Amino acid sequence: MLSGPRRVGKSVILQQIAQDYIKEGRDPKSILYLSLEHPLLKIPNILEILRLYHEHIHPAGAPTVLLLDEIHYSPDWDVSLKGLVDQNPEYRILATGSATLAAKKALSESGVGRWVTVPIPTLSFYEFIRIREDAAPDLPAGLSPKTLFDLDTPSRLKIASDLRPLLPLFQRYLLLGGFPETAKLDDVFLAQRLLREDVVDRVLKRDMTTLFGVRNVQELERLFIYLCYHTGGIFQASTCASELGVNAQTVNNHLDLLEQAHLVYRLNPYGMGGKQILKPRQKVHLVDAAIRNAILMRSEQVLRDPLEMGMIVESTVLRHIIAYHMRLPVEVCYWRQPKGDKVTGPEVDVILKAPDQVVPFEVKYRESAPMDAKSGLAIFCATEGIDRGYLITKSDQEFGVTTLANHPTRFMKVPAHVFTYVTGMAEQTETQTRTNS
Repeated sequence: MLSGPRRVGKSVILQQIAQDYIKEGRDPKSILYLSLEHPLLKIPNILEILRLYHEHIHPAGAPTVLLLDEIHYSPDWDVSLKGLVDQNPEYRILATGSATLAAKKALSESGVGRWVTVPIPTLSFYEFIRIREDAAPDLPAGLSPKTLFDLDTPSRLKIASDLRPLLPLFQRYLLLGGFPETAKLDDVFLAQRLLREDVVDRVLKRDMTTLFGVRNVQELERLFIYLCYHTGGIFQASTCASELGVNAQTVNNHLDLLEQAHLVYRLNPYGMGGKQILKPRQKVHLVDAAIRNAILMRSEQVLRDPLEMGMIVESTVLRHIIAYHMRLPVEVCYWRQPKGDKVTGPEVDVILKAPDQVVPFEVKYRESAPMDAKSGLAIFCATEGIDRGYLITKSDQEFGVTTLANHPTRFMKVPAHVFTYVTGMAEQTETQTRTNS
């Protein structure tokens, strides 16, 4: 199962797979592609459609490829799919969904050992450059965020020089985001209109009512606009509820649905080694900064606003960290040092917590990002005994490893466009390696 936001290319993947099968010589009639959000296909269930298919097009019992697009629109799709997997070994099935397919308890129980859900994120900055067919530098093979620490100064200087021409494209990526269709558009206003139509009209107003039974779409839409204004901030349901004039439980319920619809990421606070656990105040980010820009109708002016740039770059960096590590058993969280009963101290924006390592990332998208022992990144690394951390900056003049006196941690200062490009490149390389093996 492929699961991800609308407009990330899930349907195109199914069509490409069908095309590849036909090129390999498979009978086209043995490949059934169904767009299950089509109005006429919402009435019968999958089993009824397959009965007609086998009676009139392709015989039952013969090898068959089923490509089921937006499967969650089909009645009782989870029960039907379980039966197909158990009783029809001749089927090869690939399904897609724009809402979290494993949200139902019945699905999570019946799906164990029968199928796997593969998340499809928005495009990385590296993929954004490739899909636009813009000129891109030839960087060293095997480059990744971790191997940046192993490079000598001349190698880092060369990477910074090679990627410097991509800075205008990075700004465009921040505006247009990682959606394949809009990435190729030159008209920012048209791209944002397409995103607004999909997010507001299709996801919030249609999918949420059809899939989750949301009755008050206006409350949901207002919450989403609130999150657009406050992306990356620490979220308090009571504060949000007070500002929106609803109760906190409604806010929490709607936030759950927005996460299931692949519109937001939620980060839990990092517990400091079991000593002092922060109150469970989550940080909420939009899955792609372009959604925020589109909803708030913010175009090139965001590029001149340091506060807005800080928010959207942090969300963009988070997207790359999550996508790069999504197949690993990791937790992505944040940390803020408590002061008394209030959580107002120094902060670390993103922390990657794996069984064998903890890696912190701080985003300071400004011309100068000095590093000192009082920063949240330094305090966290010293407290937790972390050997490496990342400070994501704006200027490529600060690209390199830095250390602090009497501090064991090596800090990598890396500009955001370099970090996202290298992370996206490593994500694609490692995906291809897994596929080939």
